[in-house]
Amino acid sequence: MSKIIVHQNAVKGKSHDALIKVCPFNAIESDGKEISINSGCRMCKICVKRYPDVFEFVEEKVAEIDKSKWRGIAVYIDHIEDSIHPVSFELIGKAREMAAKIGHPVYCLLMGSKVGSMAEELLHYGADGVYLYDKPELLHFRIEPYTAVFEDFINRIKPSIVLVGGTTVGRSLAPRVAARFRTGLTADCTMLDVQKNTDLDQIRPAYGGNIMAHIHTPNHRPQFATVRYKIFDAPERQDDASGKPEYLDIGSDKLASRIKVLEVKKKEKVKSIEDADVIVVAGRAFKKEDDLSIAYELADLLGGMVAVTRPLIEAGWADPRLQIGLSGRTVKPKLIITCGVSGAIQFVAGMNNADTVIAINKDPKAQIFSVAHYAVIGDIYEILPEMIGKLRALKTNNR
Repeated sequence: MSKIIVHQNAVKGKSHDALIKVCPFNAIESDGKEISINSGCRMCKICVKRYPDVFEFVEEKVAEIDKSKWRGIAVYIDHIEDSIHPVSFELIGKAREMAAKIGHPVYCLLMGSKVGSMAEELLHYGADGVYLYDKPELLHFRIEPYTAVFEDFINRIKPSIVLVGGTTVGRSLAPRVAARFRTGLTADCTMLDVQKNTDLDQIRPAYGGNIMAHIHTPNHRPQFATVRYKIFDAPERQDDASGKPEYLDIGSDKLASRIKVLEVKKKEKVKSIEDADVIVVAGRAFKKEDDLSIAYELADLLGGMVAVTRPLIEAGWADPRLQIGLSGRTVKPKLIITCGVSGAIQFVAGMNNADTVIAINKDPKAQIFSVAHYAVIGDIYEILPEMIGKLRALKTNNR
């Protein structure tokens, strides 16, 4: 850990105001007698360069962890009733890819009540082992018992890396478990890789998507990361099962909860843009809400769905569940057609894994063209009706 210390003896004879003004983040304070550094410090070291006799940058040595005691990549299996969330399969695929580089096994952590059949299914996706906690108290998700089980699993198995899906449950569970082990957690990673020494390379958008942050936690284990749905590819299901399920037990006293589930109401099932093979994206170029009808017409002809960018959500023109981007959904369709979308990095982060990207924009310098496979330069009000007309003609001729 790093810090900047102040040599108070060197402060004597110097103007406190001059010392305070040297910091662009207002992190230097004076009580009239001494100079101090507050929590606003960004470690830019400008003060050290300007007044090296007063300020000193000190990097404290961090105790190294014995990485050999931590082995394997664990995937938390997110499920509802008898259905495994697809993000869990995607994480198994990524875990297998990274595990092959370092010669580590891939484990699955499954907790719930009467979940044995799901454990057998997971073995067809290449997991080396599935660890089950099958208890009546785990029938419904409650944060205290689920955290206790997760903690017990890590203490027993000691995986080097833990991957959790960026679902509602995963985003609640992962930070609480990571805090118990005083380790780092990187949320919503868009890229993952592993070094030979088992350090996890975690990459995610930061500062509103303006930069890609590359994060390491080399002195802590396990290393936690959450990943959104549709970021990685799920492996193909194999006919033969690998590995074996292993039941683990935990004392009922550790499964106590102050939360009592009174009733479970099933959420209305709606078709999600995350599952669509074809998506037509409406952007800022649409002048009014009624004009979105041409986007819906094009999507219907292609058997797809309409999605939107953030400005249209803010205008109240569409359901927030239709938004693509960092503050919306991540999609991975076979075909995506962006209509009047500028291509800000916040949006691109949510769709750049699409198989084919067709971008329509009248600005030849639009950022979206840098990720598009096919670029159409022109006005959406001219191009979309023409596309719709040709698609209708093709459908008529093929009848």
